[in-house]
Amino acid sequence: MANHFNSVDEYIASFPVEVQGTLQEIRRRCSAAVPGSGEEISYGIPTITLDGKYVVYFAGWAHHISVYPVPAGDADFEAEITPYRSAKGTLKFPLGKPIPYGLIEKTAALLAAERRGR
Repeated sequence: MANHFNSVDEYIASFPVEVQGTLQEIRRRCSAAVPGSGEEISYGIPTITLDGKYVVYFAGWAHHISVYPVPAGDADFEAEITPYRSAKGTLKFPLGKPIPYGLIEKTAALLAAERRGR
């Protein structure tokens, strides 16, 4: 996307209405999974932050929603994310299929734990 967004609200509003609800729910779940988090636009997409540093990014595309990066996890977590893994650091969730919000929330929580551990 070549657009420059000044806020997460502005970013989400740029999508079709049916996608906006999905992005809002991902935003809500990621924020809930990272107590004390903030948000900003970084690299042109929404970013959930902790102490001013990125924790998790999410982005809408024509046919899917992506969440970045992918945290380290146990074997159960790895099995859960396998169907959505697109690249080493990307999870892709197809639009038009049920979005596993709980998995996205778990991803954000694991990333926050990694960030707090640094």
